[in-house]
Amino acid sequence: MIHRTLAGATLLLALAASSGQAQKAKEPSFDGRSLSSWVKDLEAAAPSTRNAAAYAISSMGAAGAPAVPALVKVLREPDAPATVKYPVCVALREIGPNASEAVPALTELLDDRNDEIAAMARKAITVITGKDPRPPE
Repeated sequence: MIHRTLAGATLLLALAASSGQAQKAKEPSFDGRSLSSWVKDLEAAAPSTRNAAAYAISSMGAAGAPAVPALVKVLREPDAPATVKYPVCVALREIGPNASEAVPALTELLDDRNDEIAAMARKAITVITGKDPRPPE
């Protein structure tokens, strides 16, 4: 009887451990760091850290969708440098249709002074919505 109880307890502990590992495995990661860790880096003071975070998130593709609100927040920062805004647009493009809440912020960038940012915002909108916001006439 003790043996069965011990075996049952061991099985329950094994199931609990595997469940915890499954929950950790659900969060996407890149380069050994979780999505949530990269999202925190979007708020760093150093533009290079923020740039790296945006590119890391972009590498996760559609799995990076939970980062969309943080990415939109960066786009709406009036003084965010181009070296940060551009990779954020890339990340939103790579997330694709799951980034639909970013379309208004991306639309604001279509007339950005930086032509590269404007072009990437257009590409992101096209991938997210399936429609070019400025089709050729």
